[in-house]
Amino acid sequence: MTEANVKISMDGRGRYLDNIFIERLWRSLKQEAVYLHELQDGFQAKRIIDNWIEFYNSERPHTALDKRTPDTAYFTQAEIRKAA
Repeated sequence: MTEANVKISMDGRGRYLDNIFIERLWRSLKQEAVYLHELQDGFQAKRIIDNWIEFYNSERPHTALDKRTPDTAYFTQAEIRKAA
C-alpha cells in the first residue's frame, strides 16, 4: 500500500456511513438487474451486471448528484479542474 501512497484509516469513525453507499448500490443492482433474470451461468451474469453498471454510470440520473449521471458529474468536475 505504501507504493500507491494509500492511507488506510483504522479509527473506525464514519465506517457505517461509508457502507450505506455500497449497500444501496448492491440493493439497486439486485433489484434492477439480477432478480429480473433467470441466470443460467457466470457468463450471462457477468454480461447482465456489466450492462447494468454501464447503465447506472452513464444513463441513470441520481438524486444525490442533482439528477445527473455519475459519468456527467465526475467528468464535468474533472474538466473544470483541468481548465483551472
